[in-house]
Amino acid sequence: MIDTLLLTSTRLRTFSGSAELTAATGFFFERDTRLYLVTNRHTLFDPASSHEPNRIEIDVHEDADNMADAATVSIPLYRHGTATWHQGRDSAGEVDVAVVELDPAVLPPAPLIRAFTPAHLALPGPDTTVEIGADLLAVGFPLGFYDTLHKLPVVRRAMLASAFGLRFQGLGCFLTDARTHRGMSGAPIVQRLDTPTSPSSSPLVAAPSTDLPWSLVGIHSSAFDMSTRDTETEDSLGLNQAWYVDILMTLTEPDA
Repeated sequence: MIDTLLLTSTRLRTFSGSAELTAATGFFFERDTRLYLVTNRHTLFDPASSHEPNRIEIDVHEDADNMADAATVSIPLYRHGTATWHQGRDSAGEVDVAVVELDPAVLPPAPLIRAFTPAHLALPGPDTTVEIGADLLAVGFPLGFYDTLHKLPVVRRAMLASAFGLRFQGLGCFLTDARTHRGMSGAPIVQRLDTPTSPSSSPLVAAPSTDLPWSLVGIHSSAFDMSTRDTETEDSLGLNQAWYVDILMTLTEPDA
């Protein structure tokens, strides 16, 4: 069996009608037997770049004995003119995170996925310690690169680069030091757990043969660069913005 971490994330493509627009990363989150796809808000809607897709497609595995077999699932972003997704916002303004609830009817009968749950969340606070310089991983599809045969993501190393629990420059995010690229938007940032969480008992998610021994620490968004940097003479900082995962609890409230 492959590492279950690779089954948490899926390639996400955005479309306007039949025209493909962009590719990014999404991952699965389950709360109270409801299953969600998590990604960045700018993946689903970015008025600054006139990016306004009306649907997305994801790959969902359905056969553990044949990982090359995956269903393509199409998800509308609007119904009757109303967005099907929820985006984040806090006291500092918009949070670049969005969730789409997945209808079980559009998924394969026994989807081979792994979903993070509230028990996996590294919520900022006195009971959670992610040390500065801690080794983290980002799971996604950089520049659209992935295992095209088995439709699985790749993993990049990351390091915590700012104080976890503090809002960097007042925003609901922290920094990672990692090589990331376009296509990693929406990637989960994780840290291995010493004590695995319990497997999901949801009927929507195939019962795992092993636990998912990872803590969900953040949601990668984009490079965090200085606006004063001379792009012709100075290298990029190589620092990235990752949003705190407590926003998922807000976005998945029943009345969100």
